[in-house]
Amino acid sequence: MTFQEGGSYGGGRVRTRRGGGRGVAIGGGVGGLGLLIVLAVALLGGGDVSSFLGDGGGGAGQQEGTVGECTADQANSDRECRLSATIDSLDTYWSTTLSDARSDIPEVVSFESATSTQCGQASAATGPFYCPPDQTIYLDLGFFDQLSSQFGAEGGPLAEMYVVAHEYGHHVQHATGVFDEADRSGTGADSDSVRVELQADCYAGLWVGHAATTKDPDTGVAYLEPPSKAELAQALDAAAAVGDDHIQAQSGGVDSDSWTHGSSAQRQKWFTVGYEQGNLAACDTFAADDL
Repeated sequence: MTFQEGGSYGGGRVRTRRGGGRGVAIGGGVGGLGLLIVLAVALLGGGDVSSFLGDGGGGAGQQEGTVGECTADQANSDRECRLSATIDSLDTYWSTTLSDARSDIPEVVSFESATSTQCGQASAATGPFYCPPDQTIYLDLGFFDQLSSQFGAEGGPLAEMYVVAHEYGHHVQHATGVFDEADRSGTGADSDSVRVELQADCYAGLWVGHAATTKDPDTGVAYLEPPSKAELAQALDAAAAVGDDHIQAQSGGVDSDSWTHGSSAQRQKWFTVGYEQGNLAACDTFAADDL
């Protein structure tokens, strides 16, 4: 999607952590294709990811800052500005969609290599995730290259925005009590874990469907132009690339009983449900008989 000409997005919303630190081992040193299975659980995750993160060393000596003010042109060409502008749009959309009592915004941290969180130490290999204890979205922007190189996604701006909107969806679930009510310890194609993830995909589609009509309160300009078919295909391709079956197939076998995020088809379906139906009620994956 393209940020509208004339838009301007204030800085300070996204914190940055650069330099210093060292990477941490993921999953006890699992490597190669085995690492993809660990990432399948941590990637775009919504729960406590501490079991996938190391216990120490990451993030020491990093320099902290914030993303500054960005123009629409910068948001369309620079990943860090795109992240900041996307968060700005998500803040506005969800603060008007949810009641005031449930519209607290998440913190957002863009880091390099490794960082510390209240869920444990994270590395770039962890993939983007939401940490409920500190209500923060963490991501290394280099992940978007990995999404294409390791997971085979087409890439593109809307694919990146989909990932961010999915993680923001987990904050919405945390704020609205979904995390407390769901049994996120189970696995399987019909598990609450999968329903949580598919709902976050639906919330991402919901935001995309409204982003072109959601106006920046500071400028009165709509954040984004309507997505083209090609741009929507980018988001759907990214959703498919992080489907449990797609990732498992890369290591030799598909086991639906171990799914935690849903199949490629399910993830595409629920993003589309949110985009096309455009309301929160449509995203109630827990009431759905057929995922």
